Amino acid sequence: MVGASRTDAGVHALGQVASVVSPAPLAPSTVMAVLNARLPPDVRVLAARAAPDGFDARRAARLKRYGYRLRTTVVPSPFLRGYAWELGRPVEVRAMRRALASLRGKHDFSAFCAAPGRERDPVCTVRSARVVVRRDEVWVLLSADAFLHHMVRNVVGTVVEIGRGRRPVEWAGAVLAGRDRRGAGPTAPAAGLFLLSVRYPLPLFPGGGRRRQGPVRAGPGRDGGP
Repeated sequence: MVGASRTDAGVHALGQVASVVSPAPLAPSTVMAVLNARLPPDVRVLAARAAPDGFDARRAARLKRYGYRLRTTVVPSPFLRGYAWELGRPVEVRAMRRALASLRGKHDFSAFCAAPGRERDPVCTVRSARVVVRRDEVWVLLSADAFLHHMVRNVVGTVVEIGRGRRPVEWAGAVLAGRDRRGAGPTAPAAGLFLLSVRYPLPLFPGGGRRRQGPVRAGPGRDGGP
């Protein structure tokens, strides 16, 4: 089995995609039913489809989208324990948005890469970098053609420092240009990170809306995990 994107322990996935090679023809609906009957309760296959020969969920991926959940209330939610980074106070969202703007485009993201992932090409293209506010939650949304090891969590840790007023907005761009992980902010906790979707050049789930980017079962990108 090949997963589209590696996730660290404690990270969540709403739109993970996996491909498998079967020695014999299998009905996708049967595969989906059998897997869901055997998987642990915190993992579910939402859709299954046959894919062209040679399809590889990781190498064929063209865009991955991650979301990081921050909570700004004084009292943490017991129901979201393990699913958010509880900051305990508000952050300056406009400063965070301005900081993220400097990370859009094609850059060397060595400054946001953990040591285990430094053997690979550090150049990634960030297509979108946004901050969305929903009541007492702040979401950092990043879409890119590839992600380095801990890249999203290190980016979030950096912009949170800016949102807390500990660093100026320009610091994010300076960190990026410096290409030195020691100059960036702390690694954000794994709990708040979600793999939202994976996009491919072929329509895996025609007409299925979000499911076109959801989990897939198929026969046969580079990614070091966020």
